[in-house]
Order: sequence, then C-alpha cells, then structure tokens
Amino acid sequence: MEHTLIQAVIDAEQQLRLAMVCSNIETLHDLLADELIFINHLGHRVSKQEDIALHQSGLLSITSIALSGMQVHAYGDCGLVHVNADITAKYQGAESNGRFACSRVWLKKGHNVQVISAQSTAFVA
Repeated sequence: MEHTLIQAVIDAEQQLRLAMVCSNIETLHDLLADELIFINHLGHRVSKQEDIALHQSGLLSITSIALSGMQVHAYGDCGLVHVNADITAKYQGAESNGRFACSRVWLKKGHNVQVISAQSTAFVA
C-alpha cells in the first residue's frame, strides 16, 4: 500500500503543477482539501477558497513551474512531499518569479489524495 500511496502522490503533484500553470479551477478544487491551509513564502495563511480565487480572478498567473529534488514519504494515509520549485509567474500584473522549497501533506480520501497542508519558503539569493 505504501508504494501505491507514494505513486498516487507523485501523480497528484504533477496534476497540481499543471492545474496551477493552467489555472484549472476544476482540478484545483479536486486536489485541494476543503481544510487546506497553505502558508506562502510571505508567511500568510491561505485557504483553499482564497487560493482558487487568486487563479479564478487572474490576479495570479503562473507561466511555468519546474520541480526538482522531489522526495515523497508515506505515513499511514498521508504522503509527505518535499520539493524545490522554480516558478515564473505574475501577481497583480507584476513579475513574481522565484525558487522555493515546498512541502505538502497529501491525505488519502477514498481512492484519491488531496493536499491538506502546504508551505513554501523562498530561496534567498
């Protein structure tokens, strides 16, 4: 079961990356748990609804996300991901590019996994 959960999380990470780049609201809604708390690189707590609203409104526009150094571990019904992300984006029309260390906790719900907790830290140049 551990291997199956790890593969499900890896697959979901790729789906999440694509959904963020395409601002695919339906996929984001499916992948983000209703209870999600995302602590962004500025230390702000962002809910699922707030995160989706940024994509829906166009305030956040992500051009590309390149992931590297992904580590995935399974703990019961949870998968823990540590990954680096090089992101090219615009926030409120201004360039917002950077490299981030990210962690996400994925929870197995039925046959699917959803992010219940996420955090990003900006690399300092």
